[in-house]
Amino acid sequence: MNLRLRQFLDSLTVPDAEGCWCPPVDVYQSPNGWLIKFDLAGVRAADLQIELRGQQLEVCGFRRDLSLVRGHQAYSMEIAYNRFHRVVNLPCQLDHSDIHSEYQDGMLLITILTRGSEA
Repeated sequence: MNLRLRQFLDSLTVPDAEGCWCPPVDVYQSPNGWLIKFDLAGVRAADLQIELRGQQLEVCGFRRDLSLVRGHQAYSMEIAYNRFHRVVNLPCQLDHSDIHSEYQDGMLLITILTRGSEA
């Protein structure tokens, strides 16, 4: 992959420094704004928070292990549970944008319609 493109893509997302797990994100630009997809398998919609601030979209919440059974001991664990936090930086102001979110099959889809030609 082109180094300049990789650097730009890396600048779109900022991992959290507080030790939370950080879900993978895909960012798409459209003629009218943005589509941002978060991979949040196993997270309940009620455990999500979405916030727009300046040029940042912030998504945080909690993934619980709902299948814990008394007496079971972990042999191998690769799935992150507990708090998560992800910030996506976009090259436009989002404060006056229209936002729509949809949660389906473990994917959080956020559509941001920006006003004017800033997208």
